[in-house]
Amino acid sequence: MTIRVIIVDDQAMVRAGFAALLNAQTDIDVVGEAADGRQALEVSGRTHPDVVLMDVRMPEMDGLEAARQLLDPPVGGAHRPKVLMLTTFDVDDYVYEALRAGASGFLLKDAPPADLIAAVRVVAAGDALLAPSVTRRLIEDFARTRPAPRRDPRLRLNGLTPRETEVLELIARGLSNQQIAERLVVAEQTVKTHIGRVLAKLDLRDRAQAVVLAYESGLVTPGQ
Repeated sequence: MTIRVIIVDDQAMVRAGFAALLNAQTDIDVVGEAADGRQALEVSGRTHPDVVLMDVRMPEMDGLEAARQLLDPPVGGAHRPKVLMLTTFDVDDYVYEALRAGASGFLLKDAPPADLIAAVRVVAAGDALLAPSVTRRLIEDFARTRPAPRRDPRLRLNGLTPRETEVLELIARGLSNQQIAERLVVAEQTVKTHIGRVLAKLDLRDRAQAVVLAYESGLVTPGQ
């Protein structure tokens, strides 16, 4: 099945380069482009992409606000694409907020072409975290400095079984499904089942939001 992608970046040359690279793949089709977040909402509503490559800093509407609106559509707005944030190291705060909003991950804009192609495929397949160790370090940095939320996130973990809590902790530490299965000495399919139950019980969209909640709840602490 072909992966439908739109590219959102205020630099035309960046859009053109990414489009040429992705369109050269037999399983990826770039169905639209946008120069800012507001255009991204319009193009996404018209083309129904599977994956949105979203730059963070743009005029009119930045990538963070566009991601929020794409991932939390109004009642009746059934289509919800995967969002992959394109970033540089100096906008990590925006990426953290995007992960909280439900973005599937992030990719540095100067990443090798093979990484971009792989990222689109991974996100389209439903995996949330790209380069989990990098994402974990990013979230740890901000978990250290952000004030505690008004509502205690630990209360949300009460409905998890001990094994589900353990799986959530391992996800937050950046382990893959295979690594979790090896750590717990269970089948990988069993791990996937546990993860599905964790996401459902905590009303989370994907692993990225699970990692954020694990840090914010204190289940995993920075530098632990």
